[in-house]
Amino acid sequence: MRILIAILLFTLPLCAQELTPRRWSHLPTDKNLMGLGYAYTQADIFLDPVLQVENLELELQTLALRYIRTFEFLGTSSRFELGQGYQDGIYRGLLRGEQASAYRSGPTDTLLRISSILYGAPPLKGKEFAQYRKSVQNSETLIGAALILQLPTGDYSENQLINIGSNRFTIRPQIGIVHQRDKWTFETSASMWAFSDNNEFWQGTHRQQDPLWAFQSHLIYTFQPGFWSSASIGYGIGAENEVNGINKNDSAENLAFSLAGGYAFTRNFGAKIAYIGTRTQTDKSFDSDTLALGFSWIW
Repeated sequence: MRILIAILLFTLPLCAQELTPRRWSHLPTDKNLMGLGYAYTQADIFLDPVLQVENLELELQTLALRYIRTFEFLGTSSRFELGQGYQDGIYRGLLRGEQASAYRSGPTDTLLRISSILYGAPPLKGKEFAQYRKSVQNSETLIGAALILQLPTGDYSENQLINIGSNRFTIRPQIGIVHQRDKWTFETSASMWAFSDNNEFWQGTHRQQDPLWAFQSHLIYTFQPGFWSSASIGYGIGAENEVNGINKNDSAENLAFSLAGGYAFTRNFGAKIAYIGTRTQTDKSFDSDTLALGFSWIW
């Protein structure tokens, strides 16, 4: 049990971090977007040698669906997002010198996001939207704010310590700034992950977690409308755990980086490919590498 608790506490805060370029992009109002994505992740997990777990590896496959609706709210360009995933993963390693594994498969926690562009990018559609985008193609600055709610809907059992779902709510306020100059765009954003308690962490034990502070920046180059590439970097710190009132002194600190590209085949259909890596800055936690492919439709 002690070994599995260590795995769970170290990995969950880092799995959560994301790097998402173009998240604050100006979109026309009264539009629907649907996205379908697949991601393959490999991770090397590092634990204290006293736990007698060696060469611990994770292979994880994720299938995700996202729906977005754009609308006008109090004179701002706003959007509502709904995301749902399904994961299939296996942990493999040596436990006291013997091969051991754990397999998990099921739905992830549901994500809800509401965002608004508070400065720049007025709510427009049709010809007015096209004319405005043309007028700011050489220079534009946006400031946006968002709130993400992660619901405890994922597969979870208090009788197992490694779970896909979190069995708790997570609230993530975000703020972002975008500045575009000709074909170059710079985005930066900050967020705080606030976790509710998990009262069924392990056979009735109680888990509390401090907030995780996350920062990300993206440099994007647009070759032509609908064809772009990006380089990203992110940093997360915090998320120290407490189980049954005992502080685990396990504050996370990790660096994330990504290369991505997107191409619009038509005005209504596009694709995106990305590589995302994370590297822990502590002697425990894990390093991961993810390759992701996504498709999107707008109507």
